[in-house]
Amino acid sequence: MSEVTLTNANFETEVLKSDVPVLVDFWAVWCGPCKMVAPAVAKIAEKYEGKLKVGKLNVDEQPELAEKFNISSIPTLAVFKGGKVVNQRIGAVSLSVLESFVGEYV
Repeated sequence: MSEVTLTNANFETEVLKSDVPVLVDFWAVWCGPCKMVAPAVAKIAEKYEGKLKVGKLNVDEQPELAEKFNISSIPTLAVFKGGKVVNQRIGAVSLSVLESFVGEYV
């Protein structure tokens, strides 16, 4: 399974009610740093398949969700566990930084 495209319609099921932690990548098409971090996010989705779900949320297409979680800068990477944000990081990061960011939750 690769990354899940998150929308208003599936956010509750895919993220808030997930039985595994979820890494949500809040991004937009026009965002350069978002494009830089995308390959690392994809690798995390592959590496932790079954232990961690990875979702991509386009803030331009889902502004209500971005607002609900106070996303003012992108990329923002947030780890959800038990329906709540347990960790959050703003800006592009390397694969090694991203692995340590999600490591304690998988």
